Amino acid sequence: MAEIRIVLVDDHPVVRGGLRAALGSADGLTVVGEAGTGEDALALATEVHPDVVLMDLQLGPGIDGAEATARLAQLADPPRVLVLTTYDRDADILPAIAAGANGYLLKDTDPERLVQAIRDTAAGRTVLAPTVADRLVDRARQPLQTLTRRETEILQMVARGSSNREVGRSLFITEATVKSHLVQVFSKLHADNRTTAVAEARRRGIIG
Repeated sequence: MAEIRIVLVDDHPVVRGGLRAALGSADGLTVVGEAGTGEDALALATEVHPDVVLMDLQLGPGIDGAEATARLAQLADPPRVLVLTTYDRDADILPAIAAGANGYLLKDTDPERLVQAIRDTAAGRTVLAPTVADRLVDRARQPLQTLTRRETEILQMVARGSSNREVGRSLFITEATVKSHLVQVFSKLHADNRTTAVAEARRRGIIG
């Protein structure tokens, strides 16, 4: 069995210590580094070239786990990323999957299941917590609705970081009108906030 080299990314040292202990006795798994921030994770991955990065999503100051995942995917020899987090909301799941995560598990996962998930991830298989898989299936089954030209225009500006007020000023409409359009966008994309809406629109190819 080839050794699987792992980097742990979590902003809580106690969590990283627990993961290191849980994985330390598993055959063929070796933790080669730990990072507490997204930036440190990128630097460490470039240095030690892990096979799998076990990534939390909420990392405190700096880039979050989804952004770190996206940047890892751009490396010349990118590691596979297995998200391990406490968050199972669409607002967390969709950006992580869109960023290129190879799997998504919750922190209540049994240690034996986690070890197998790491092996599956290293082998190129997708690993999803049951609740996450259910959410993605439900979303896929929901009928698609087309955004209007104005809704798409507003969402593109939101994706670039514009506030509702800035969008309104640019398009010569009121802030209330912008909010009204976004409500329609959220409904059509089955999103519950701006981040999820942008991620879903990018996944569908509505915006770049």
